[in-house]
Amino acid sequence: MAEKTYKLIELVGVSDKSYEDAIQNAVSVASETLKGLAWFEVVELRGKIEDGMVVEYQAKVHLAFEIMRGEA
Repeated sequence: MAEKTYKLIELVGVSDKSYEDAIQNAVSVASETLKGLAWFEVVELRGKIEDGMVVEYQAKVHLAFEIMRGEA
């Protein structure tokens, strides 16, 4: 089995619909510029309240992508 190394980054995804959409937004935007995304971990859920109503869902996620090694 080949050894692997991952880089871990932290992002906050935001949605006005749900936590699931907030997570997907973070992953989707990261995938536009990062290659090798491998997994995510939700580390915090929070939201914004206006006039007694939830108006925004926020999900802090750790995303990991594999560090690619060059051919030797």
